[in-house]
Amino acid sequence: MSKAVFYHAGCPVCVDAEKVLVTYLDSSKIDPEIVHLGTERGRIEEAERAGVKSVPALIIDGSVYHINYGASLEEVKG
Repeated sequence: MSKAVFYHAGCPVCVDAEKVLVTYLDSSKIDPEIVHLGTERGRIEEAERAGVKSVPALIIDGSVYHINYGASLEEVKG
């Protein structure tokens, strides 16, 4: 089973992407984890190391997919 991590910051763009994206992931193939960087600030560095530049972003098996543009990680750190 593939591991997916969806990083977001709680903005309207992020929340909408979470609703749509996570709903459509095939749970028999993908094990999703939702990470709200606004409340889990200690994981911002982890997101950066994984290649996330802005949120919302989805990582599946190490590949980063940036979805729309809600906020840069620099803005989330702010």
